[in-house]
Amino acid sequence: MIRPVVQEEQTGCGIAAAAALAGVSYSRAETVAASLGISAQDPRLWSETASVRRLLTQFGLRVSRVTKPFRSWTGLPDCALLAIKWHLEQGRPFWYWVVFVRENGRSYVVDSNPTLKAPLRTDFGRMRPVWFLSVTMKR
Repeated sequence: MIRPVVQEEQTGCGIAAAAALAGVSYSRAETVAASLGISAQDPRLWSETASVRRLLTQFGLRVSRVTKPFRSWTGLPDCALLAIKWHLEQGRPFWYWVVFVRENGRSYVVDSNPTLKAPLRTDFGRMRPVWFLSVTMKR
């Protein structure tokens, strides 16, 4: 099971998602991100995929190079980084990162939002993914 990591910054969803996938703390992921020139304040973290992909690769995870459109929850791979809450601001796309996991016959989403009562979500009808990146975990 992936251990949820709460984002410590309002715009730290990408760092928290990477931390959860890598099995490290938010502060550790933030330190590694900083060493790569990535910060939660940089809009590229939640408006482009390159930063979060570089961070995940640094932790030894394999991440797809291209996004795939979300079609259904059953159509997702066993582990994926999902873009939800997709919207445009001044013509630029932005989204919120969450992690989808399917294991041991159950599926759930790991959400780093600190205001949630439970960070493991199964309320799939409330989330509106637009696309995803496949992630291959370390074995």
